[in-house]
Amino acid sequence: MGKHYDREYKDYASKLVVEEGRKATEVAYELEVSYKSLCRWVADYRQRVKGEQTAERYITPSELEKMKKQHEKELAEIREENEILKKAMRIFTKNQE
Repeated sequence: MGKHYDREYKDYASKLVVEEGRKATEVAYELEVSYKSLCRWVADYRQRVKGEQTAERYITPSELEKMKKQHEKELAEIREENEILKKAMRIFTKNQE
């Protein structure tokens, strides 16, 4: 029965090959992992990274509008909190004098 590795370990091994440019055969030998397994991990890792990059690049107009409304709402809340803090600061500094 073969060993089971967690996602974190597979990603670590895949990054050694993909991002550091090391040879898969060397990494497989060093980590005592099957070369075929490492190649599958690397392919899976590249697929996930590619999917994450394309998902972040393209935003539909409706998503952009939704994000804009969310940011405007957050900005309004922050402005309101800022005004409350200013008023509280005036009250506390007035009492100290």
